[in-house]
Parts: sequence; C-alpha cells; structure tokens
Amino acid sequence: MDLANMIVERIKREGPISFHDYMEMALYHPVLGYYTSTRTKIGKQGDYVTSPHLGPVMGMVLGKQLQEMWQQSGSKDFTIVEYGAGEGYLCYDILNFLGSACKHLDGLRYCIIEKSAGMRERQQRHLGGKVEWFDAIEAIGGFTGCVISNELVDNFAVHRVVMQDVLQEVFLDFTEGFVEILRPADESLTNYFAELGIQLPRDFQTEVNLEATEWMKAIGTNLEKGYVITIDYGYSSEELYRACRRNGTLLCYHQHQINDDPYQAIGLQDITTHVNFSALSHWGSKSGLTSAELINQATFLLGLDFKDCLRKTLAAGQDKLKAIWQEALLTRTLLLDMGMRFKVLIQHKGMTGKRIAGLTYAK
Repeated sequence: MDLANMIVERIKREGPISFHDYMEMALYHPVLGYYTSTRTKIGKQGDYVTSPHLGPVMGMVLGKQLQEMWQQSGSKDFTIVEYGAGEGYLCYDILNFLGSACKHLDGLRYCIIEKSAGMRERQQRHLGGKVEWFDAIEAIGGFTGCVISNELVDNFAVHRVVMQDVLQEVFLDFTEGFVEILRPADESLTNYFAELGIQLPRDFQTEVNLEATEWMKAIGTNLEKGYVITIDYGYSSEELYRACRRNGTLLCYHQHQINDDPYQAIGLQDITTHVNFSALSHWGSKSGLTSAELINQATFLLGLDFKDCLRKTLAAGQDKLKAIWQEALLTRTLLLDMGMRFKVLIQHKGMTGKRIAGLTYAK
C-alpha cells in the first residue's frame, strides 16, 4: 500500500485528521515518508540544494565560528549538536576545519540528532568515528557547546489555521479526494498567538509550528552553557503576519520545481513553511536562552571572512579562470540569493557579554 492510501485508510478509520498529522505522515512515515525514505532529496538528482552541497565553504565558516565559541566558553570540553544533518556534508566540513585549526580535539564531541534509520546509515557511511548519533538531545545529557541546524525548522509538521469568528484549524477529510474542512482550534493554538501578542485579522490563514516551540524548550533545558545557531528562511512575527502573507507560507519542492499543493506526490515532495523567528526567541527565552541577534545569512558569513574562506576552499592548482567563475557563482548564491533569503538566529546561555565574529556587522 502506498502512503496516500495509508492516509486515506486512516481517515476512513479515525475520521478527519489535522493537517499537522497529514504533514507528519507525508514527511516522516517510518518507511514511506519523504525524509525517511532512501530516495535522493538534495542536489542535482534531488528536489532542492542546500548550502553544504555547494562546497566546503559553509562548513569552514561555521567551523571558524564554532572554534571561537569553544574558546569563549572557557571549557576544555565542547559538544557540537547538529540537528537534521542530511548527507553529513556540513558535519564533515566542520570537523575537517577544526581538525586543521585546533591543536587538540580531545575535548570535542560531535553529536547528530537523527531519528531516521536510513539517513543515519547514510551519514555513518560518510562520516568517521568522531561522530555520535542520538534520537533526541535528552540522550546526550547536559553539555557545554553549540546546537546548530541548517534548514531544519521549516520542515517540522505544522498546524494550519484561519481566523474567522474564532480561530479555526484545517483538518483533512476524504470523499472522492482529499477535502479540507475547518474545526475550532485547540487551546494550544490560541495560546500560541496570545503568548506572542498576535491578533490575526478575519480570513487570515497561516501556520503554527508547535514542534518548534518544543524543540526550543528541549535545547534550552539540555544546553548548560554555550550557543544555538539556527539557519533557515523565515520572518519575525511583524513580517510574517503582514497582509501580503494572508494565505500562509506553505510551499512544496519536487525535482527543483516549487508548488503550493501538498496533496500531490505524497511522500515524494518536500513540504515546508517559513519559520517564525520571534516564536523561537520567545520560547527559547522561557527555557533560559538569550537571543543575541537575528541577521541575514550574508551578514553572518561576511563577519567570518567569507571571501577569504571561499578562496581557500577552491582547489589548489585549478584553472584560474574556472576558479574566478566558481568564486563569483558561490558568492552570488551564498551571499546574494540564499544570503538575503536565509536568516541566522544566534542564542546563548551563560555567555553574557561575549561578542562573536558572526555578528560583527549586525546593526
């Protein structure tokens, strides 16, 4: 039975399901979900491209920032926790940089949080013995270090809501096809907007990422001292709930094409929504994290000498003209394209007064 039929059977058995539960199955079904299946998702043969797939420069830049954070922590032991490591390219490049830049790595731990057995197996084939794998951050225990994620939060399953006389949530029924219906929203959804001080206008549709709030709580609870670096596309609450986004931010990616229909190619296409960084800051602060800055990716990279790092990563002895072309292409992609769309949220715990290089050009 394919995934679409599994979802239909569940609806027939249980009645209408929330869009959140549908998205959870479409992306994370243990065998047939988009992220848990073995098919290629990233790169030319996949559905989209991420920064680490464009070359080692992103890992080198983040490695520089992590090295500085380790020094500022004043601890001989430093744990890097990466969520959503994909094929493991970012981890590989970070460890490669730290291996050459640091005299001693005895106190370093690199932990990947990965629930998918298939993805974990692919990462283990690519990465060496320095890396440890866990199902959840709680299994690591309290630590000093940094939690990093790149394009993770936009893939958490979300609740879709629309404001009418009261807040309504989108549920999914099935007749001759999938049909969206509305039901009064659960208290957890109305409380989300109340905590953020948001009052939606009538007919405004948007998404609520409750999983992101729980994720922040888990990080704040387990990080004893250090930093959190969250890289993703999204907005502050002020930007997210503007009239121009009254239909929400949900998008799907399949074979490098973008669409807004989450009910096609079920289990074969990515489903994403823009991140509410104000929500991450709010729930992070409730768990002991202080938000230092929200900046765009370009500003963060430039503070860490991106251009110098890029030149160092270009192959030695490479044809000069080709090297110039690659430098121009990656500069445009990582600084101008992704650099303007993606944001970097820096949070910290127990590091008051410490200024990091990635925030050099923050306003």
